[in-house]
Amino acid sequence: MTEKTLIKNISIVNEGQITVADLLIENGLIHSIGQLIDHKNVKVVDGTGKYLFPGIIDGQVHFREPGLTHKGDLYTESKAAIAGGVTSFIDMPNTFPNVLTIDILNEKYRIASEKSIANFGFFLGVNGDNLDEVIKLDTSKLLGVSDDGLYFTKKGNLLADNPETMEKLFANCKSIIAIHSEKEQIVEENENIYREKYGENVPIEFHPIIRNEKACYEATKRAIDIANKHKARLHILHLTTEAETHLFRNDIPLKEKNVTTEVSVHHLWFSDKDYARLGTLIKWNPAIKTETDKKGLLTALLDDRIDIVTTDHAPHTLDEKQKPYFQSMSGAPIIQHSLNILLEFYKQGLISLEKIAEKMCHNPATLYSIEKRGFIREGYFADLTIVDLNSSWTVDKTNILSKCGWSPLEGTTFQTKVTHTFVNGNLVYDNGKFDETKKGLALTKSK
Repeated sequence: MTEKTLIKNISIVNEGQITVADLLIENGLIHSIGQLIDHKNVKVVDGTGKYLFPGIIDGQVHFREPGLTHKGDLYTESKAAIAGGVTSFIDMPNTFPNVLTIDILNEKYRIASEKSIANFGFFLGVNGDNLDEVIKLDTSKLLGVSDDGLYFTKKGNLLADNPETMEKLFANCKSIIAIHSEKEQIVEENENIYREKYGENVPIEFHPIIRNEKACYEATKRAIDIANKHKARLHILHLTTEAETHLFRNDIPLKEKNVTTEVSVHHLWFSDKDYARLGTLIKWNPAIKTETDKKGLLTALLDDRIDIVTTDHAPHTLDEKQKPYFQSMSGAPIIQHSLNILLEFYKQGLISLEKIAEKMCHNPATLYSIEKRGFIREGYFADLTIVDLNSSWTVDKTNILSKCGWSPLEGTTFQTKVTHTFVNGNLVYDNGKFDETKKGLALTKSK
């Protein structure tokens, strides 16, 4: 039994509306919403002047456990998530060992149940090696299957580069199939051109030219064509080009879409202009591209061709990042600041608070059929985030919580601050202080 908590006089951002009300949390759930009288034996949080969002659900992270815990682990990265208002995450399969069997998947859930202070879910990995085993499973029970990150382990593991594998998987899989969409052949040809010219020290500004629009667009178009042929449930991860946005629909509701996509926050925040300042610190795959792409992605997010916002949070040590181009690891930590980034766009008049809640909370829950989360509704889990829209702070090494201890956002001043984060009704984060006595829960699928 958790204690009752009453959040008083707060602006609730939920399902296209902002309403000032009180909210009572009891036994881990949202008990009631409205103009509530004070209850006895209740902890009161004064929400006057602040805004309440459903807890953010991040549909794509790399928390590095097991096997890569020198960079991050399920405790440290969930703590960074909570400080950023993220109450639930779905982790990708490129840990070691790769998550290619149900036994390994179950082991990740076991570890998370002991270490994660946020709610957790995991993708089952799929590639050419385990395809036959995956399609024998009752995949309808999985949150999703994915090839993301597995190409680091072995060339040829990208589904987007293997139409025969995609045909077989798409014809037989009953869960979401989330893929990394780049054509390896195009990337490799470009790598060879620049390697011949520069050796191992290719200037980082050529990264979006090596991993270019063509490599992304051709892979995405082919995957969508195969998915539509089989009526498969395809999700394209971390979209990066304006051109690709036109391959997606916005004329039907999310629940009716068989093909969906997402944008990761760094592709909205950075552009190729930032390579000169930040170098390999912003080396991601797919690459951060042009200002035109960045603006096109935001436009597509606003008009619902892009369905959700994720982080692709992928910590590496500074040493791993600061190597020459071909040795520098791709990815960076960013989950602690994803909501702040979207709220900064709100401050700039580029997006509404209601749209942020839709893309970071409601839609991830709908897309992955997550039970009783992602909305502020009576009877739902009390996963909640309170933000102060008028409290500035600057990112620096003293307030970064990811285990790797750095961020490409160092020196950035945000105008908004997460003040409280509730997970399953527990106030886990309160103005910089953590209560880690309760662990998060495994995400379950709604019936």
